[in-house]
Amino acid sequence: MNHTKIISALCLVVILLSSCSKDDYKLDSQNIDPFIRFNFMTLNGVPLEYPRVSTTTLPAADYENKSVKILKVPVTLTTSSLKTPVTATFSAVTSGSPDTFTLEPATELLFQGSKLTDTIYLSFDKRWKDKQTITLKLENTSDANIHIGNRNTAAPNDIFTINLGEVVTPYTFPVNSYLLKGQVGEKIDFKVNFPNGFVPEEIDQTSIFKFVNGFEYSLTHDDYGDNRSSITYHLTLLEDIQNDDVRYETKLSLVTSTNYIATGNTVLTIAKPIKSLRDVQANPASKFYDLSNQFYLTYGENWFDKSGTCAWQAFNAFTFPVVVTKDNENAILYSDKGTANTNDDVYHDAFKIGFNVVTGTSTTNSFNLKRWFTNEAIAAASSPGFNITSALEFFPDKGNSKTSGKVLVIPQDITIAGTNKNSYSIAISGEGTYKEISAGLFEISFELKLTNDKLFGGTVSGQYKMYNNKTYPKINPLTVDCPKEVTL
Repeated sequence: MNHTKIISALCLVVILLSSCSKDDYKLDSQNIDPFIRFNFMTLNGVPLEYPRVSTTTLPAADYENKSVKILKVPVTLTTSSLKTPVTATFSAVTSGSPDTFTLEPATELLFQGSKLTDTIYLSFDKRWKDKQTITLKLENTSDANIHIGNRNTAAPNDIFTINLGEVVTPYTFPVNSYLLKGQVGEKIDFKVNFPNGFVPEEIDQTSIFKFVNGFEYSLTHDDYGDNRSSITYHLTLLEDIQNDDVRYETKLSLVTSTNYIATGNTVLTIAKPIKSLRDVQANPASKFYDLSNQFYLTYGENWFDKSGTCAWQAFNAFTFPVVVTKDNENAILYSDKGTANTNDDVYHDAFKIGFNVVTGTSTTNSFNLKRWFTNEAIAAASSPGFNITSALEFFPDKGNSKTSGKVLVIPQDITIAGTNKNSYSIAISGEGTYKEISAGLFEISFELKLTNDKLFGGTVSGQYKMYNNKTYPKINPLTVDCPKEVTL
């Protein structure tokens, strides 16, 4: 047998992953000599955090970091399980200010038993002003038989460089509204998400929020700890707001500043709505969703400008129930999942529906809003307002009618952006009626109001019809004006 050809063939396979020479591996041994190296990988530019790995990605020698979140750099020892612990030391050198970051551990890694990966955590407690590099280097191990770096000359991965680039720190509300019962001491917990992290000393709730207060409350937040992806706040109601005939509402808006950019949902509404006596067994919301069909749609038309002429414009949207807890006053049991255990029971709000995508990061077409604009960004990260997960609320006639009643567009602020990155917070509201117009076919008729001074010069409104089936009667033209598309 030609041993030279065997060695050449092995190198040809290995070179696809890295690089090798005839001396890189001991071919007469079943095990490769143990070695230690940086094992930092990314997927679509996002660092993979151990234990996540990629079988199609090679470890990187450097990474451009534009985030102030903790950066995790895994270091892996390639060997069989260890009989005795092994330590490894590393050094860190920066081209900029050393107080920009801290390391944990500072200089020494530990491997033991089957734990063959340890992680270096880089925390950024200050925002760097100028671009700089941080170079990590594996220096030595407590076992002289362990090689520093991969057993090849092309990509040893014994040095890892972090290039600190320009930091962009957006923030957003993951949820744009909460409801109160109105009792003193009641708490609402909400989050502010920071996709690229935050610097604790820069966060002051009196400067990141703008307040429009409709009741008395206190606002606190959890300790930041090591988390740099979100902050959990706690709003505690300080007064009794039990008047059922009055809507109480407070709004918190994120403020764009030098360091932080408000994106996505920028307004959080916390409200105690008008209370109406309703029988959950009427359950009008159930007429407008079908969870046995994940692609269930409601269908509608809105009176809108079409090439200079007002006309009914058709649309559809994925429609879903609003999931609530058992103790919600509007809760009705949807499924007990076939078990006697009540802990897994699923409850829906008997009077609310919303619109959302089935899966993914795009958006559905709530209220045909995509027709209102000419250059809308359709990703949920930019325009979460196209997915209105709690959109319509029903008020049955006499509180218990199963065929007719009033409908309310749940007042809230939605965010929609253009492809040019311009982003707008739009207040929506409206009201109308609903009724069963033939066996099983329900029609909702309502007016939708949109308010934004810059886009519309105030408030504009449009007329809508919505149905729970794609087959519905032809709608007669209206004799009223209709809104036109606007450029975001």
